[in-house]
Amino acid sequence: MVSVIEGPFRELESKVQGVFSGGLASYLSNSLLSGFATGASLTILTSQFKYLLGLRIPRPQGWFTLFKTWYSLLTNLSNTNICDLVTSLVCLLILIPTKELNNRFKAKLKAPIPFELFVVVIATVASHFGRFDTDYGSGVAGDIPTGFLPPQLPMWTLIPSVAVDAFSIAIVGFAITVSLSEMFAKKHGYTVDANQELYAIGFCNILPSFFHCFTTSAALTKTLVKESTGCQTQISGLVSALVLLLVLLVIAPLFYSLQKCVLAVIILVNLRGALQKFTDIPSMWRVNRIDTSIWLITMATSALVNTELGLLVGVLVSALCVLGRTQRAQVLELGRATTREHYEDLSSYHGLWTHPGVAVFRYEAPIYYANQRLFKKSLYRCAGLDPVKEKTRLMKFKRKNKQQGDVARVPNKNSRDLEGAGKEDGFEAGATVTSMLNNKSSRSLHSLVIDCSAILFLDTAGVNALKEVFKDYEELGIKVVLAQCNISVQDSLERGGYYPVKKGCDGGENKMMFFTIADAVYYVQSLSPNRDYDRKC
Repeated sequence: MVSVIEGPFRELESKVQGVFSGGLASYLSNSLLSGFATGASLTILTSQFKYLLGLRIPRPQGWFTLFKTWYSLLTNLSNTNICDLVTSLVCLLILIPTKELNNRFKAKLKAPIPFELFVVVIATVASHFGRFDTDYGSGVAGDIPTGFLPPQLPMWTLIPSVAVDAFSIAIVGFAITVSLSEMFAKKHGYTVDANQELYAIGFCNILPSFFHCFTTSAALTKTLVKESTGCQTQISGLVSALVLLLVLLVIAPLFYSLQKCVLAVIILVNLRGALQKFTDIPSMWRVNRIDTSIWLITMATSALVNTELGLLVGVLVSALCVLGRTQRAQVLELGRATTREHYEDLSSYHGLWTHPGVAVFRYEAPIYYANQRLFKKSLYRCAGLDPVKEKTRLMKFKRKNKQQGDVARVPNKNSRDLEGAGKEDGFEAGATVTSMLNNKSSRSLHSLVIDCSAILFLDTAGVNALKEVFKDYEELGIKVVLAQCNISVQDSLERGGYYPVKKGCDGGENKMMFFTIADAVYYVQSLSPNRDYDRKC
């Protein structure tokens, strides 16, 4: 029954993989891939210990397999098979030094010396003539069936029963394959086409689906073994396939006496490279703490909870980190360089000049629904003038003047007339607007220039936020202009109705665009009747 179900399951899984785009690989960062590989290596390493000790314990299923495996190992430690333990130690003493010799002299050797093959042959011969399985109870490979099962058409009626599982396996299989490909591509200096990998996995599951085969995907253990032995081209895959075919058809019975602990030792030795990543954690932390945190979370989830879940958690944590960086962006006030028309952050550079009455700001993140309120709050704080609070204060001041019957003076404030602004709210010329810039000095503002060069995109909420900023400051007589907007931002502003259409006006002035900050500053300065000289900060 199981073989009947496997056929349509493999077929459907191959078709589902063809639907995905190779763009999924763009969400797999280097820190995520490295953490996933290290976590999976820990899981594989733990699963091999029962073979090293010769323990016959069931393989745990579900989540937290690492803890379940170690619990079973510790509780059954008294049942260790001495023959398997001694064989494992001897193989380790042989393979570890020889692997180091291969790594040290790999530049001089035309091909790595296959010490693993020698160990397998010698161990098989020793186990056979020493009768390790019968005299000492050692675990051996046993009977390996030869030949192929006859092909069989899938039962299409079973597809609804396996569709959901096939969908999940397709995603996980593709993600694991691409993650391993990207990891080794970065290590050896070549590129990987994710779309090509996707098609390859899909086609590799079509033919095997008729022969009751398991789903095709990259195997971390076998990949690490081949990489550590010096395989570089697809010829190694062809050789492996021919050897495997030869084993399945002819020489499989010769490996009957091969001890499982020998295979476990080969896997253990070749996993050392992945585990050495732990020694790089301090340097990774010094370079980038966010990437290191992604690595640690992905590694811990993959190893301690579940391998597939670790990949998903790593993608989610990486996405949340990107979103978090947009939440932490702050509005910066800019100043002009003395020798050229270049603007930079006042808090980061000395000797920059500011324009009296004109403040230039930059927001280094896209403005969308998740950070539009933070953008406005940061802009108001950096400008030292919250137009909403200022309008409320002026309204209270006006009501107080009406009650007193005279015009009161606001003490310790810099004033400027609100020429024709705020008439709908009843504001009169002579009301006071105070701008406390950088919480140190105060100056009156008549214009704000927002540098949009770092704003990649705007959504509806972002356009509305800019519209609110424009409207609120306009009611206080402060003009807001935008500079260096890219095409995407300009289109979003146009579609979002940022530029109001006034009666009797062709809209040219309202839709004015400035390609540089200097052009925007010259424009707003030309609107001021009393143009002051720039000052140095």
